Amino acid sequence: MWNYEKRLQYPVKITQTNPKIAQIILTQFGGPDGELAASMRYLAQRYTMPYKEVTGILTDIGTEELAHLEIICAIVHQLTRNLTPEQIEKSGFDKYYVDHTLALWPQAASGTPWSATTFQSKGDPITDLHEDMAADGTTA
Repeated sequence: MWNYEKRLQYPVKITQTNPKIAQIILTQFGGPDGELAASMRYLAQRYTMPYKEVTGILTDIGTEELAHLEIICAIVHQLTRNLTPEQIEKSGFDKYYVDHTLALWPQAASGTPWSATTFQSKGDPITDLHEDMAADGTTA
């Protein structure tokens, strides 16, 4: 189990709303190479890793990816809080808003909802590590 300190290591302090940027950053929450997929990828793959040292590394990385989720969610929340109906419509955020209001919900920038099909866990160390590198090479 983990110890959780109720603070972000890198606090997010955004003072201006910007729903257009929020829509782009939202993909880092629930997009195919976003933090939700990354955390699930590493934490699932660790169980079939035959090398204890690598299992520990995958656990550490998966845990770190969960922390990134918090940061991404804080960014999106701060970019969208207190939006007026006019800002929501003008920015194109209305499609998201209709389904989720300003709540955080994992989806890609395209609007595709997050799915476990965005990552692979094969049980083969080489295959899994290659998949990890490919996905992490595309994240911001």
